[in-house]
Parts: sequence; structure tokens; C-alpha cells
Amino acid sequence: MNYKMMGRFIGKILMVEAVFMVPAMAISLFEGEFESVWAFLWTLVVIVLAVGLLMWLCRGPKNKFYAKEGLACVGISWIAMSLLGCLPFYLSGVIPDFVDAFFEIVSGFTTTGASILPGVEGLPKGILYWRSFSHWLGGMGVLVFLLAVSSMGGSDNGYTMHLLRAESPGPNVGKLVPKMKKTAGILYFIYILLTVLDVVFLLLGEMSLFEAVCTAFGTVGTGGFGIRNDSMASYSPYIQNVCTVFMLLCGVNFTCFYLLLIRQFKSVFRDEELRLYLGVVAGSILLITLNLKGFYDTFGETLRHAAFQVATIMTTTGFATTDYELWPGFSKAILLCLMIIGASAGSTGGGFKCGRVLLVLKSLRRSVQRIVHPQKVQVVRVNGQTIEEKVLQNTNAYLAAYAILIVLSFILISVDGHSITTNLSAVLACFNNIGPGFEMVGPTCNFAVYGTFSKLVLILDMLAGRLEIFPILILFSRTTWAHR
Repeated sequence: MNYKMMGRFIGKILMVEAVFMVPAMAISLFEGEFESVWAFLWTLVVIVLAVGLLMWLCRGPKNKFYAKEGLACVGISWIAMSLLGCLPFYLSGVIPDFVDAFFEIVSGFTTTGASILPGVEGLPKGILYWRSFSHWLGGMGVLVFLLAVSSMGGSDNGYTMHLLRAESPGPNVGKLVPKMKKTAGILYFIYILLTVLDVVFLLLGEMSLFEAVCTAFGTVGTGGFGIRNDSMASYSPYIQNVCTVFMLLCGVNFTCFYLLLIRQFKSVFRDEELRLYLGVVAGSILLITLNLKGFYDTFGETLRHAAFQVATIMTTTGFATTDYELWPGFSKAILLCLMIIGASAGSTGGGFKCGRVLLVLKSLRRSVQRIVHPQKVQVVRVNGQTIEEKVLQNTNAYLAAYAILIVLSFILISVDGHSITTNLSAVLACFNNIGPGFEMVGPTCNFAVYGTFSKLVLILDMLAGRLEIFPILILFSRTTWAHR
């Protein structure tokens, strides 16, 4: 293991976190929230000292970096970033229990949106901003940002690809352009553009600038931390519809936006994952709207709530405009399925991903065809391109790990004695980075009902779900830390 190179990367990531914490401290200072100012200030001091120590201990690293180091580096950096990122919550006294503060910031960085707070409207504005901004920083990924704005030095020996592959969601990560730094820059340009557009449309709905920015962070980052106790329910239908549109846009593979920018429209329209994603969204909205007939006063209101909840669950955002716990069982069953499917690969959304669902379905069809025609050569194609067997094997391995970890987590948190529906939906909501689940962790409740042990399990679930499992699993393997 190249510990020195890993240490330097982690140090750079923590410095990025420190820089992004400064605006939150400035807001606290402007608002006269001096307890929050001191909390941010002491956090920055701790981060600077930690970075200085890492850089001093990791002088003169070898310029060799393998996939194992990339996975481990991403896992450790997200844990370190969360441990330090939760300090403003803890030191300000807003969340007096450290595990609760850790849970809240992990939920933010992983764009989960699961909260232990019973109410947020009384929180200091600087804390609210940092809480919401954690979604935006985690949505695209802090390592992608680091690759976009800094030079990793000359010949990177492929380690930038290892880092991007470990942090980016989806079954396969490729370059948009030959240079990884430019790829990361393109991704963040699209990300920032969507954020700015979202803020503009929210301002047109007479939102305050602070509310619009915080809401855009949660919408574009598909996070779901609201700045009102009722999430999005008290906002106007216009604002709810704007959020629906931008949630759905940010659930699309960002490669599609890049192809639109370079005017390769046919490639976008022929994208099989995009068609699957849009088809599932449209079908779910239609079925839920029909199932909710008579539940709301008008058809327009019914359609608006159905579209919003489909968008927020499938893109794993976690906002809410209504208490879907009161919906009929058929509609709730659809939402439960959407929790698992999730958004597109290469988006800011979580879940199993439409790209993997597509590969699993095509692999299943190939297996059936092999039974019928055992001598015929069968390959899996997506968008006209043959998918490598390695990608299919990785998808199957991910599916196995996904199922095992969900079952294991469900058993572990069941020690708290809550209902099966509550526990299962809590695990699915955290592992798929959704936020609210059903019953005691539904849209009008929170995760404070769980004990410390269960919260730690759910924290690992959120991290594993956001980082595609393996960067977290590899940290618990002895072979990871064995010398070559």
C-alpha cells in the first residue's frame, strides 16, 4: 500500500472541506450566530492541524497507485471528511451527541437526507447552510472536484482513474474526454450549471435567496435535507414542480448532458438506460395517479404529488410534499420498488441504478437463450456496444454484496425492536441514499428512534451505498493492508 500517497490525497480532500466550510462560517458571522462561528473556527483549526500533520508524515511518496489504493483512499477520505465535518454540529451544541452529529453529516455527504433532528427551522443559518451544502459537495463527489481543480502531477500512472472509478456511481466509469482532469471539469461544469438554473427558477417562485440556494443544493445533489420542518409541503405548487423537474434531470447520467452540449442528440435518444429511467418514471407516475383517484381534491393536485414523490424516491432525493404513508398499499409498493431501482448510473442519485438493472435483465435474457440454444454465442449489448464479461461479473458481484449487506443490516438494527417495515425501509432508505422510509422513519418522522449501535450500522450503510459498496468493504479486508 502506498500510504504516503494516500495520506497526501486525504490531506488535500480535507483542505477542500475546510475551504467550503468558510462560507458557512461567514453566514454565521453575518447572522450574529457566535456559537456557530466558534464551532466552525475550531473545526477549521482541527482540519488545518490534521492536514499539516498528514503532509509532514507523508513527504516524498512513491508515484505508484493501484486500484486497491484508490478504493481504500476513497473509503478512508469519506470517513475522515465526515468525522471532521460533523464537528460544527457537535461543538455548536445543535446536536449534542457525537454519533447523532456523525449520522447527520454522513447523511448529508452521501446525499441520503435521513435526519435525527425533530425540527430544523430553529437551527442557526450557518449550520443550515453547511447541512444543505454537504449534499452538493457529496452529490458529484469531493474527489471529482479535486481532480477538476488541481493537477495531480505529471504522469499519474492511472491513479486518477482509480479514484474516479471508486467514487463515481454506476457499473462502469469511462472518460468523456482523454484527460481525466478535463472529464472531471466537464462533470462539475454541468453540475454547477444545473445548480444555478435551479436557483434562478426557485427565485422566480418568490423564494428567498438563502432558501433557494439551500433547496437547490438538496435538489441537484439529490440529497433531501429541507430547511422547513414539513420539507417541501408548504411551498407553492410552482416550486414543487420546479424541484420535480430538477430532481428528474439530476437522476439522468451526466454523460447525456455532455452529449447534448456537443450536439450528439441521436446518441442521447438511443440511450437504453435513459429510456428505461424515463419509462419507469412515467409508468410509476401514471399508476400512482390512477391509484390515488379521489385521494386529493383535483386531478392536477394528484398528478403533482404523484410526480413529486416518484421523482424524489427514484432519484433518491428524499424531499416530501405529502405524507405518502397515508397512500394506498399499491402506491407505497411502487415507491418501495423505486427505492431499490434508483437513478441512472453517472448521476447524483443513489440506489441499485438503472444501468445495473438493465445489465441484470439482459444477462437474465442471455441465460434463458443459452438454455434454449446452448451452442449459440450470446453477448450482452447496451447501446449497440458489447459489454465486457468483466463488467457483467462486477455487476453480479455488486448484486450479491448489495443483497447480503441489506439482509445483514436489517437483522442487526432489528435489535431495537421496531417493526419489520420500519427496519427494512430504514435500511433500504439509508443504503440507497433515499432518506425517508415507512412507518416510524416515514416522511413525517426521523431516525432518532434508533439506538447508537443501529445508527452506526446505518452510517456504514449510507457510506457503502454512496461509494458503491467496495470502497467500504475493502477497508475490512486483511489483504488490503498486506504488504506486496
